[in-house]
Amino acid sequence: MPVLNYRSVGIVAVIASASMLICSTQAFAGYGHGGSTNGSETNASGDSDKNGNLSASAGVVVFDRSKNGSGDSAGAVSSSSSNWTPPACYYAPKYTPDQLQKYLEPIWNAESTGPQWDAEQRDKYVNGGEAKDFNKDKADKGYWWDSYVTKGREGDPGALKCTKSIFWVDKGAAPPADAPEAITPEILAQLAYAEIRVPSTKVDLAPAGTTKVNLPTWAWLDTAKFKPVSVTASVPLLNVSATTTAEPVSLKIDAGTPDATTYPASGVCEIAGDHIGEAYAKGKAKETPPCGVKYLRSSGDGSFKLRATITWKIHWTGTGVAAAQDLPDGTFGAEQNVVVQEIQSVNR
Repeated sequence: MPVLNYRSVGIVAVIASASMLICSTQAFAGYGHGGSTNGSETNASGDSDKNGNLSASAGVVVFDRSKNGSGDSAGAVSSSSSNWTPPACYYAPKYTPDQLQKYLEPIWNAESTGPQWDAEQRDKYVNGGEAKDFNKDKADKGYWWDSYVTKGREGDPGALKCTKSIFWVDKGAAPPADAPEAITPEILAQLAYAEIRVPSTKVDLAPAGTTKVNLPTWAWLDTAKFKPVSVTASVPLLNVSATTTAEPVSLKIDAGTPDATTYPASGVCEIAGDHIGEAYAKGKAKETPPCGVKYLRSSGDGSFKLRATITWKIHWTGTGVAAAQDLPDGTFGAEQNVVVQEIQSVNR
């Protein structure tokens, strides 16, 4: 029977034995498939005792979001690279020898996968095909690795990429070459990328809310609201971690209509010191704003949806990495209503 069929049938058996696994003090309940903690729960233990037994949070990715963006308006960045996304699945330690036995034996005993498959599995893990008695004689020397699906990516085709069956890795040894999705600091950094949250990009405008046709509207952001944010991802059991950091670099203005002129013409306003753009001040009405928009027609009875998008420069550092490494830039934007009225003239 193919591996994928075994996994799909095995899910049924796992559900049937879920109560046993949840009650096990050594189970990974709550942490499988990209389990994580929030910023206040980052002290979850990932150590093993002298017998090699894993603690409840070991063998999975733990996220420290204490330096991440927060608030109702915060959101995830989108990769500026159309052909790149963080991994949808990865391999990491999941079982001690005892845990693997407790996981597999109920599946075999249920006889739902067929006698031939069950016999092949017993030969592999029990009778010495790849391990004898689940490698219990090596309990303090390594762990059984298996695949995880990144939280929120369960329906992603990429989640089906990790089809390698459970495999053993000695402590300190590299995972097998045919498991390129095996967890590394770089993969941790990519997983942390997906957890980055940045603040909303509502800009200050002058005039605010309602402007006039052909009147330059100034736009700016106080970058004190847009400090760098970061998320650290780690596998405590392996003593590896990576921190992914996002820093704002520019603001792009989309007027919400082609009948408008942006300043600068590209619509991209670079960060200058502690601000993006420049706050309007009295006496500058006839000046061209360094960042802003001029609407060429009225919005009528409605409004235009001005969209402001911040580009974030993203990089990471991690275990064994000497210098910061780049990841694709991220973007996050928000819309706000701008009412544009015709300038009224009065004849006397």
